[in-house]
Amino acid sequence: MDTIASLFSFITTPVSWVIVQFHKMYGAIFGADTGWAWGLSIVSLVILIRICLIPLFVKQIKSTRAMQTLQPEMKKIQERYKNDKQRQSEEMMKLYKETGTNPLSSCLPILAQSPFFFALYHVLNGIATGKTIGVINEPLLASARKAHIFGAPLAAKFMDSSDKVAALGATLTDVRVVTAIMIILMSFSQFYTQRQLMTKNVDTTVKTPFMQQQKMLMYVFPVMFAVFGINFPVGVLVYWLTTNVWTMGQQMYVIRNNPTPGSKAQAAYLERLTKHVTHAGKVSRRSEKTIVKAIVAKGRDRNEFERKFINSLNKAGLAAQADGNVVKSTAQAAAQTEDGAAVTTTGTATAAKRQQPKRQSKSQRQSGGAKPAGESTAPESSDEPQDAKPSAAQQPSKPGSGTRSRAQSGQRKGGPQRPKSPSKK
Repeated sequence: MDTIASLFSFITTPVSWVIVQFHKMYGAIFGADTGWAWGLSIVSLVILIRICLIPLFVKQIKSTRAMQTLQPEMKKIQERYKNDKQRQSEEMMKLYKETGTNPLSSCLPILAQSPFFFALYHVLNGIATGKTIGVINEPLLASARKAHIFGAPLAAKFMDSSDKVAALGATLTDVRVVTAIMIILMSFSQFYTQRQLMTKNVDTTVKTPFMQQQKMLMYVFPVMFAVFGINFPVGVLVYWLTTNVWTMGQQMYVIRNNPTPGSKAQAAYLERLTKHVTHAGKVSRRSEKTIVKAIVAKGRDRNEFERKFINSLNKAGLAAQADGNVVKSTAQAAAQTEDGAAVTTTGTATAAKRQQPKRQSKSQRQSGGAKPAGESTAPESSDEPQDAKPSAAQQPSKPGSGTRSRAQSGQRKGGPQRPKSPSKK
């Protein structure tokens, strides 16, 4: 580890100078030789480094969003080459190259702060071994060796011997208890950060190498911190625990306010946004306008949560605009939604129902007295009275109808019928 840390010795002097400046400020408040002064100096160094890394973090977010826009294309590639994993990987890499995206961009903040981490380790290791380094001179070295954080010296390690710990003015039990708690918290914070990224902020409908990478890191990083943590000085554990907590809080903020499309975090965000917009009648924040604008631009490519959001606005009498604003709908005619249903200004689906005629019974069909549904049952107006019309019994029968049937039915009952002679022309 010393060999690796020495490779970053070019940054050791700036890191030691920053620690000394913070120590002067906190030493005036808590005392120069206290663990609070040196511990807060390390925490302040972490915060300063993470603030400087915010541009890289923004770049990471943009790259992640670019990866998300490629999800439909990735899904097509997976379906097309589902039986050929090698061809599938080749097509994925080709897609990354054409679009200029990189699935490893999520590691940029970690890679960028690695030089500061090794430089700080080199500084604290010099304190542990009693060597001046950077701008830390003899008086500062003696002050740092006296500093204790919850009973553990700043330069002590979990694997140090009892004699070495005693030389730093502490007991082996205090050192191991403090370092064990820090290692557990450090590993847990790293695991939780990766887990919330995988469970809340990932579109689970598409399986990509990026997701597999994140899933692997979720289990690998905590184990790495636990293994390497037993060889880290207490000051380095303070540094790494602070940066993990910062990352966790930063990740929670991003997931809540800028979730991945198609993820559980987006469903929760759009549900909150729907309640806010329907209550206020407009979109107030710039970030909310950006998200609404992106949803409107997708059109028919919206996912389930985005369609639900648009339909909820329609039901509330609101309409999302292409510029990201939400206005009250004033259209009187029905608007056509994505699903093809006719929707009025209040968003309720309407459909013209055809009135079906009632089915007549058998007796009604035989008697002919029933009229189809929808016709008026009132008597039609006529100049002559209704009783003047002849009844069915008084009407003369048509020739060849009922009379002929009766005549034919009465011919030669019980005997053989006489065959008809062919007609002569």
